Amino acid sequence: MVEPAISAVAGSIKDLAVQETTLLCGVIGEAGFLKDELQRLHGFLEDADTKRRSGNANATICIRQIRDATYEAENVLQVMDYMKKRNMLKKGFVGAISRYARLPSDLITLHKVGNEIQRIRRRVREICESARDSEFLNRGNTELGKFHVDDESLQDHGLVLQNFEAVTAIGFDNEQKEIVEELTENDNKLSVVSIVGMGGAGKTTLARKICTSDKIKQHFDAIAWVTVSQKFEVVDLLKDIMKQITGGRDDGREVGQIGEIDLGKKIQAFFAEKRYLVLLDDVWTTNTWNQINRMVKVFPDANNGCRVMLTTRKIDVANHIEMPTYVHQLKLLDGEKSWELFSTKALPPYRRSSIQNIDEFEEIGRKLARKCKGLPLALAVLGGYLSRNLNLEAWSDILQGWTSTENGQVMGAILARSYSDLPNHYIKSCFLYLAIFPEDYLISVSDLIKLWIAEGFIPPITRHTREQTARMYVSDLAQRCLVQVVSRSKAHGWIEEIRIHDILRDWCVEEARYAGLVDVIDNTTGHVGESSSNTTVSYHSSFQNFCDGNMFTATPNLRTLFGFELPPFSLPKVRFLRVLHVEKSSLIDFDRVISRCIHLRYLGLRGCQQATLPSSIGQLLYLQTIDLRETRLESAMPNSVWDIPTLRHVYLDKTFSSAPRNCPQKELQSLHLRAPQKRWCGGYMVAFLAQTTQLTSLVLFAESMPAEMIHVLANMNFLVEVTLSGFTLLDKLPDSQLLPQGLRVLALSADTIKEDPMPILEKLPCLVVLELWGYEGRTMFCSAKGFPRLQELILNNFSIEEWRLEVGAMPRLSRLILYDCRKMKKLPEGLLHLPSLKVLHLGSMDLNPEDDVTWKKLVGKGCKVSRGLLWWPENEEAPGGASAPAGPQGASSE
Repeated sequence: MVEPAISAVAGSIKDLAVQETTLLCGVIGEAGFLKDELQRLHGFLEDADTKRRSGNANATICIRQIRDATYEAENVLQVMDYMKKRNMLKKGFVGAISRYARLPSDLITLHKVGNEIQRIRRRVREICESARDSEFLNRGNTELGKFHVDDESLQDHGLVLQNFEAVTAIGFDNEQKEIVEELTENDNKLSVVSIVGMGGAGKTTLARKICTSDKIKQHFDAIAWVTVSQKFEVVDLLKDIMKQITGGRDDGREVGQIGEIDLGKKIQAFFAEKRYLVLLDDVWTTNTWNQINRMVKVFPDANNGCRVMLTTRKIDVANHIEMPTYVHQLKLLDGEKSWELFSTKALPPYRRSSIQNIDEFEEIGRKLARKCKGLPLALAVLGGYLSRNLNLEAWSDILQGWTSTENGQVMGAILARSYSDLPNHYIKSCFLYLAIFPEDYLISVSDLIKLWIAEGFIPPITRHTREQTARMYVSDLAQRCLVQVVSRSKAHGWIEEIRIHDILRDWCVEEARYAGLVDVIDNTTGHVGESSSNTTVSYHSSFQNFCDGNMFTATPNLRTLFGFELPPFSLPKVRFLRVLHVEKSSLIDFDRVISRCIHLRYLGLRGCQQATLPSSIGQLLYLQTIDLRETRLESAMPNSVWDIPTLRHVYLDKTFSSAPRNCPQKELQSLHLRAPQKRWCGGYMVAFLAQTTQLTSLVLFAESMPAEMIHVLANMNFLVEVTLSGFTLLDKLPDSQLLPQGLRVLALSADTIKEDPMPILEKLPCLVVLELWGYEGRTMFCSAKGFPRLQELILNNFSIEEWRLEVGAMPRLSRLILYDCRKMKKLPEGLLHLPSLKVLHLGSMDLNPEDDVTWKKLVGKGCKVSRGLLWWPENEEAPGGASAPAGPQGASSE
């Protein structure tokens, strides 16, 4: 396999070299020669990689040299590309003056670039000569450009995708029944139920199946689920629990702003009045229980049958808790259950009818299933791999080549096969990139796609945007069980959140090191080394929990930097940085460094402190994503950010002081803003949005939003998700023909909506999720055939007394949530005509179920009707309650 890191970068070099046709001083000629020599150099990667995997030390050194030369070439060529883009940015007389003023410095830079290219060319020739001497060079394969990606290899399998948890739940029926009985038995004392088993045995899958079962949901008033992992912070676990039981807010405060002691007290007070179940998933240490309860006894014994369930690989963790404890040792699957799981993945029902010789496949498949030794993860991954290779000869070759190994080695062999079977080096790079995330990290697919694109891992493909191609990659990885699907978008159906199993991640880290996608940094010394025993993971180079600045001395050509919950730190000069993603950390002198990062594509600061962006940020001409959610800058966001022509996604939380400049953003797809002041959202913002016609996702929160803002949507034909919150008064919505016809998610919040919005909104043909606040009318009407695709409807602070629904309205509505509709004294009879309604939740309403005929009939039809703070989201894989939100939350998949 050609090294994925080198191949991806080589592809971007190929694109860059084509663009450089107008540069002066003969540098363009040098750039062309460099490109040709890199093509020859990459021609023998296949042979060198094969020899490296067989233990050839010279091959390993040679590949590392190729990798370094490739990155150096990309860096220097992009300096040329940047100069060209910068000089073209300003037009006319002002642009000519600007270019003339920069000419002396540009000539000096071009001279340095030319010298650097010559140096790299000499280095490339030396590597080629060394490769020939080592007999690595495959003379018949000297093309750099194997970058075409066959559209057929990228078909989206999402329509037939089987959820990992749903598949691997096979074989757990008896164990589920036994544990459910233990959780719901009559003993009223608080007790702990532990599921113990080896990695990949299905502990989390079984726990998830238990917590989402009807019997458990009916028995407990509140359920919370948190993943602990090897490295955890107690305050983060408590915040996670708090968010699940309050919907992310408490008394108007964001949960993230509450300290550990207050969190513990609030959780304790909430649980004291409930029969609750809390799942602590993936517990590693015996002192975890004591740490969680060190400040406050978070899990009180209300003497009403409360339970805590935990999953762990270690029996001593389960036995350490000093309270009534039930320990369930999870057994591996027997032969028949192993085959059942394996066949579900390898020979799924939708493909069986087209398979010839099915009996022969079954004979070989049963033998392969036994080789997995009852390990569900191994069975699922191997089955996912073989489902793409429905060839008897291929199955037989795998069986004959299988050696007797331990479970860990079994997984390694299976993963290596599945990885090698990925269709191209781009998706291989995308998979190995998952190594940068911490253990058990919940990965947003939307964020991941932006990162992949910023890294250059997503190729251009005919008839597909890069985002669409990236989603196909995610679907492909899920189909092969290389990632676990956590949630899907209600509006789109695509995968929204994923995780990577611990075992897969460990393998991924090691393979990514060999492939040149990660460096491993010693926490103490900051040195790079393969034999380090105290290591963290970095992607050229990212880091987790690093302690000082030593790491930067080991990686002077830093390209990508990830950090999670770091101590205060300052960045060194990182000229070649392309991706920066830091969470819950403090950044010192950030503004002095970031403006020099001219290669930067992705800037993500989530929940960070002490960060300041310079006015020169507008010079980052490659920047695609700015994500400052939950980050408060020390000073306002400079308006020069809107000068960046490549912006695709912008997320700002109260970090800017005025509206964007009136300049068109032709690439902008996502714009999420929370306004700090009333004056921001006036005519300037309306004018800016009127020119931003490529938006697909728009989320605006303001204290006082002008009514004309909603009329701007008429020019945005690509919009699929809109949240507008903060209108003082909306007299009447625009006619449905003046709204984007492709809207799938719409959330509108106003102090007062005068006219019934339903006759207009029900005509939107694609609307799936609708959230409305503030209608003051007394009646509301939904006609037959209205809202043909609506699945979720949330109404908050409505004054309606009567709601009429004609037969045929909302045929697909499955979830209805009514908050603070206090004048509604009884449920509308028309709800009985909604054929798909499964969940009805009522919050802050005075309805009496004993007196409400519609309520009783809905329950009789199988609809789950609930009220109060907690409600169960339909189709949620991981359980968790949520209270009434404090405002539209922006139901965006972003």
